[in-house]
This record gives sequence, structure tokens and C-alpha cells, in this order.
Amino acid sequence: MNDSYKYLISRFHKNFKILKVLSFFLVHSIANAQNYYLYVASESDDTVSLLRFDGNKIIEEKRIDVGFYPTEIEGPHGITIDPNGKFWYLTLAHGNPYGKIIKYSTKDNIAIDQTTLGLFPASMQVSKITGFIYCVNFNLHGDMKPSSVSVIDAETMTEITKIKTGIMPHGSRISNDGLKQYSVAMMSGELFEIDALNLSVSRKLDLDNHLSIDQSKMNMNDHKMKHSSVKPTWVIPHPKKSLAYVAGNGSNEIIEINLNKWEITKRIKIEKKPYNVEISPNGNIMVATLKGNGKTAIWDLKTGDLIKLIKNSTSVPHGIAISSDSKYAFVSVEGKGGEPGIVDVIDLNKLLLIDKVEVGKQAGGIAFWKKEI
Repeated sequence: MNDSYKYLISRFHKNFKILKVLSFFLVHSIANAQNYYLYVASESDDTVSLLRFDGNKIIEEKRIDVGFYPTEIEGPHGITIDPNGKFWYLTLAHGNPYGKIIKYSTKDNIAIDQTTLGLFPASMQVSKITGFIYCVNFNLHGDMKPSSVSVIDAETMTEITKIKTGIMPHGSRISNDGLKQYSVAMMSGELFEIDALNLSVSRKLDLDNHLSIDQSKMNMNDHKMKHSSVKPTWVIPHPKKSLAYVAGNGSNEIIEINLNKWEITKRIKIEKKPYNVEISPNGNIMVATLKGNGKTAIWDLKTGDLIKLIKNSTSVPHGIAISSDSKYAFVSVEGKGGEPGIVDVIDLNKLLLIDKVEVGKQAGGIAFWKKEI
């Protein structure tokens, strides 16, 4: 074999090794390349932002105007994604006198339909079983009397019924099986369970006095006026266990509820004014925004330990959305005055705030849409 031939063979082997290494890194890079998409509403700007996070950097892909009256602030408050990912729904809280819910396509972010709800419609979610939207009417500016949960057919965007609950219902979420809707009434200090199929309240729990009332003994007209010391603002059922967690905004605690026994099992003290609570889809991590001191709290639910308090990038943290793979928490932060709202990204493995992006003023309602690889 002559020297030139040996040289060519050696070059071939060398280049082949380089190509193998490059191919490995290319395949590895493609396998790990992923984009996370979410929506966040900015209540004082009448806008919704579509955000994209690539695992390192979060950016605003699009800012969508959602108001109808140029001279009015209509207050986009609650936002949720249909289980099929094709639509997103938004509540406009400041109506005349009533608020409304609007249906948008995730394909082009254009409004498709809308309907009128109650006074100050707030948080909502779609049941994967019934296909109905269950939305609480917060009644922020109305009389101190029991309000309701509106049930809307997502296909026709018509309100089917209003289910009477407590005074100033705010936070609400649907169980993972789609069969129960849970909401908390801020001023009357109650947790309500609604049967998503028969559209009625099945149980309620007094969070101040730990009193359980089942449907057979319940008189929904019996609401003695009181001002709850707990002031619950949010409830989230555990995705895998018969537990729910409530944010006690007035009592500085997270309250654990055993849904089988329908009783309080823990009161977890926390600083200061917890507002929203979310649990990772794998059921391992609980995240709460602490509106009173500009922090986000993280618990390990396997041990029950508070594992990190993270200072947010500006004041008044509001809502939380957790990625479908349980890796990241996205926290909307309102800011104050004329400050822009911000969405913070928290790595739930590293327990670090890793990036942020500015959005419209008073960032509030936030919903995770999808992960793409």
C-alpha cells in the first residue's frame, strides 16, 4: 500500500470520527430542542401575550388586543386553554354591568364567539368530560351576597346555568378526571364542590370553622353575613391524590383538604398573603405566589417540606402555570403603577429563577398551552 493511499485512509477514518461526533451532538441537540408556549393576560392593558420559552430564553411572540371599547379598561382576568389545545378562553371582568367570556382560536388568536356572564367573571376551566366551561363570578364591585359559578357550553358559547355558591368566589379548578369543580369564596371563607355532571353543589366546607356540610343538609339560601379571616383566593386539587390545597390569603397559610373525608388535614403557615397555588402534573411539586412580599414558594409534596422561597423580579406575583413535563413554573407578576407586567420562569429542578419577559401592565391570568419538540 503506497503512502498516498495510507494517507487517504487515515483522513477518511479521522473525518468519519468527526462526523460521528457531530452527528451525536446534532441528534442530541434536536432531541433536547423544545419550545413551551403559554398565554398571559394583562388586566390594565386589555392585552394577552403569547409567550415562547425554549428552555433558556422566554420571548413574547405576539401581543393580542382583547378589549372592545377604546376608552374603557375591560380587564382581561381569567384565561384557560381547551383540553384539545385548539381554543383559549378569556374573561373580561369589567362589563356594563356584567362581564363576558370570549373564545379564541390558538391557530390565529382571532376571537370566534362570546357570551355575557355575571359580575366580574374571574377564573375558569374546561371539563374534559362535559366540554363545559365552569367560571366563577367574583362579584368584586357588587353587593356582599352569594354569587355563582356560570356553566357555559364551549361549543355554542351559551350560558347553560348559574350555580349559586358563596360571597366573592375567586379561585377555581377542575379535578383531573373532569368530574368535580372546586372553588373558594373569598369573603364567606368556603370551599365548594360542584358535580360537573348534574351541575349542582354537592358539598361545601367552612374554612374558618372547619364545618363540613353535605348536599342533603345544605340550604344554599342560608348565608349569614361574615367576613372570613382565611379569605381563600385559590384552590387546586391534586392531580393524583384525593387532596386539594387552598390559599388562605388572609390567614397566611396553605390549607390541605382530604377530599374523601371532606375535612382539613393540615394548615401550612407561610409568609405572606398566598394568592395562587398550582401543583406540577407529576404531583411532586406545589408552587404558590406570595402576593404580600413578592416571592414564590415551592414545596416538595413527597416530603411536605418547603424547599425554596424565590424572590420575584418585581412586586405583586399573581398567577402560576406549570409546564406539562413538570420542569418549569411560569409566574405572572403584576408590578405597580405604570410598571410593565412580567412573567418569571422558574426551573423546578434547579429551584432558580432563570429568565423573565415583560408583558402588558398588571399581568394576571396565565395558562400553559403546549410543549413542542
